[in-house]
Amino acid sequence: MDTSAAPPAQNNNHVFCPPEARRYVLVSAILASSMGFIDGSVVSLAMPVIREDLGASLVDAQWISNGYMLFLSALVLLGGAAGDVFGVRNIFATGIVLFMLTSAACALAIDAEMLIVMRAAQGIGAALMVPGSLAIIAKSYPTQTRGKAIGQWAAFSSLTTAMGPFVGGMVLSFGAEWMWRLIFAINVPIGLIALTMLLTKVPRDRPSSKRRLDIAGAILATAGLGLMAWGLTAFGLPVEARAVSPWAWIVGGAAVFAVFILWEHRARAPMVKLELFASRAFTGANLYTLILFFAFNAVLFFLPMTVASGWGAKEWEASLLFLPLSLFIAGLSSYSGRLSDAIGPRWPLTVGAAIVGISYLGLALTMPLMMLWQVTFPILLLKGLGMAIVVSPVSAAVMRATPEEDTGLASGINNALARAAGLMAVASLGAVAGVVYANVIGSAAPGAEFGAYVRTPLDAAAEVLRVAATNDAFAAIAAISAAMCFVASAVAWFTQPSWKRKPPSDKADATPVLADG
Repeated sequence: MDTSAAPPAQNNNHVFCPPEARRYVLVSAILASSMGFIDGSVVSLAMPVIREDLGASLVDAQWISNGYMLFLSALVLLGGAAGDVFGVRNIFATGIVLFMLTSAACALAIDAEMLIVMRAAQGIGAALMVPGSLAIIAKSYPTQTRGKAIGQWAAFSSLTTAMGPFVGGMVLSFGAEWMWRLIFAINVPIGLIALTMLLTKVPRDRPSSKRRLDIAGAILATAGLGLMAWGLTAFGLPVEARAVSPWAWIVGGAAVFAVFILWEHRARAPMVKLELFASRAFTGANLYTLILFFAFNAVLFFLPMTVASGWGAKEWEASLLFLPLSLFIAGLSSYSGRLSDAIGPRWPLTVGAAIVGISYLGLALTMPLMMLWQVTFPILLLKGLGMAIVVSPVSAAVMRATPEEDTGLASGINNALARAAGLMAVASLGAVAGVVYANVIGSAAPGAEFGAYVRTPLDAAAEVLRVAATNDAFAAIAAISAAMCFVASAVAWFTQPSWKRKPPSDKADATPVLADG
C-alpha cells in the first residue's frame, strides 16, 4: 500500500511513524548519511586523479571541495528549520533527490568548472539531507527506543565512513583514469533505495512549526563565507590573474558577515539565536570546534594529495590513512562521552586536542622521511585517538550549555561551524601550500602544481626538488594545524567546566559542583 498520502500517526510521544515503518526510516537515514560522509573523504582521496583527468589547478581543486562545503555550512541550519516548517520527511526526501541528481551531474562533468558548480549544488542537497537524517529518526521513534535507534544510525554510519575511502581507493588504484566518476555515480542507486523506502513505506509527518524561514540570513551567510573563502584562495593565484586584491574580497566578505550578525539580532525568526553565545561554555565549545576542525579538515584534505602525488603511494594505500580515525571514533566515542559526563568536558577536550596537535607536529617533522607505514601511519593512530576523545564530549558540551528548548538549534550551529572551518582551512592553507611549494621550486608564481600528478617526466634533479617542495608545503600545513590544535586545547581549558565528584543534574544548577570556572 502506498502510505505517502496517509495521515501522520498519533500517539502519546508525538511520533508520526508507525512501528512497522520505523526500520525503513532507519535504513534510509543510514544510507543518506553514508552518502554525505563518504563523499567528503573519498573526494579528497581522488583529487590528484580528478586534477589529472580534468586538467584542474590547485585553486580548482580547492573549490571542488569548497563549493560543496560553502553551501552545506551556510545552509545546514536553514535545512533543519525547513524540516520543521514543511515536514521532516518531505525535506529529507527533497535533499536526497537533489544530492542524487547533482552527484550524477558530477560524475558526468566535462571540466573543472562544471564539477565545481555541481559540487556547490550538491552542497545544497546535503544541507537538506544531513540534518534530516537525524531529525527523521528523532521524530519517528518514541523516547524509550530513540537512543537505541540513534546509536544504530551512528554505528552503521561510522562503519560505512570507514569502509568507503578504502573501497574508493581500491577502485582508483586499479581502474582507469575516469574511475573517479564512480565515486559520485554510486550515490544514484543508494539514493534511489533510500528514496523508495521513504516515499512508499513512511507516512508524511505533520509540520511542527509555522515560523518563517530566514532566507535573508541564509543569503547573507553564504555570500559572506563565500567572499572570504574566495579571498583566501586568491592568494594562491598569480598576481596578474587577480582582478581584485584578495584583501578586498576578504574585507567585503567580513562586512557582509557583519551584516548577517546584525540581521540575526533583529530578525523575527533568526537562523542563529545569538543569545546562546552569552554562555561562556557555549561560546567556548563552538570556538573550540571552529579552531580544531580547521586543523582537522586541512590535514584531511591535503595529506592524500601529498602522499599520492609526492610519494607515489597508490590511492588504496592513501585510503588506509583514514582507517584509524574511523575505527577509533567508532570504538571509543561512547567511552569518551561517559568520561565527559563523569568529570566534565574540560579534561577530555583539552587532552584530545593536545594529542591531535602532537600528531600533526609529528607529521610536520617527519615528512622528509617519506615512510608511510613505519612513521606516518603510527602518527595518524595518535590523531585517531585524539579525535575519538573529542567527538562526543564537544557535542555534549554544546548541549549542556544550552537551554533544553534550543538543543536542536545549538547542535546545528556547532555542525555548521565545523563545516565552515573546513571551508576556510582548504581556502587559506591551499594558498600557504602554493607559496611554500613555489619558494622551494624557485618560481615567482604560486605553486599551482602542488598535489598534482606530473604530466611530463622530469629529470632526476627536478624530481627530487618537486618531491621536496611537496613535502615542505604539507609540512607547513601540518605545523599550522598543530598550532591550531594547541590553541583549541587552551580554549577548552579556560572555557569548559569540570566537576569534582559528579556531573550536575540540572543545567540551571551546575555551579555548586564545578571544580572551577
